[in-house]
Amino acid sequence: MFQSILLTGGTGKTGSRIAADLSKRGIQARIASRHPKSEQIRFDWSDASSFAAAVDGIESIYLIAPSGVSDCLGAMRPFLDFALAAGVQRFVFLSSSSVPEGGPLLGQVHQYLRLHAPTWVVLRPSWFMQNFSELQHRETIRQKGAIYSATGSGTIPFIDAADIAAVAAEALTDVSFPSSDPILTGPELLTYADVAAILSSVAGYPVRYYPLTEQQQAEQFEALGIPQPYAKILASLDTAIANGSEARLTGEVERITKRAPNSFQNFAESVRSAWERMAE
Repeated sequence: MFQSILLTGGTGKTGSRIAADLSKRGIQARIASRHPKSEQIRFDWSDASSFAAAVDGIESIYLIAPSGVSDCLGAMRPFLDFALAAGVQRFVFLSSSSVPEGGPLLGQVHQYLRLHAPTWVVLRPSWFMQNFSELQHRETIRQKGAIYSATGSGTIPFIDAADIAAVAAEALTDVSFPSSDPILTGPELLTYADVAAILSSVAGYPVRYYPLTEQQQAEQFEALGIPQPYAKILASLDTAIANGSEARLTGEVERITKRAPNSFQNFAESVRSAWERMAE
């Protein structure tokens, strides 16, 4: 079992959940952050002086790409090469179900790891359920009772970040876990309209889905501070969903963790307070 583990993005959606999972196994992961708190370590993709302390004695690394960067491999390769030279044995990289090996953004990193890492696991989850409770959709739900997307009537097997973390914990610790790129999904295919109906029931007020064009979606991403080239790529993924790119279910979460993935209904009920309306 690998027990010396580094979590880049260790305070984020998946990283924090992985750290909690590992802690239950008696493993205290090394948490990397650009702005570390106590018992964390400073790490910055763009600062090579932070690399040595991050990987010292490390066997296994969880990799989260730096946010808002269109050339992910260019930004990550200096650290990846440093970690490889330092003898790190396992690299677990969070990619996306919509990005194949060699594709844009995360796909280039996927390919690089397959070609260079001793052992590697590229996790390819579908869209996060937490997008509605922690990220871009939360405020439009609370303020306007609205969800905006260019996915049309395309279906998505939304997945709970906790299920991704459970798979990642297995990949980070199990020496026998094979190099692979499992596609991780929730248990059901839902449209954004389906999600709006569930949220309406759980939140206690009407939530509607408003379809956007790809250009309108890109502009919304830019309004959130995402650089234009990256925003356009993200919006194009919504169009791909509208055309059926995410209409698939896999059994990988249950196969790897030995338990079924969480449903959106259960997830929504567990975080109901995320959508409480602000006082008038």
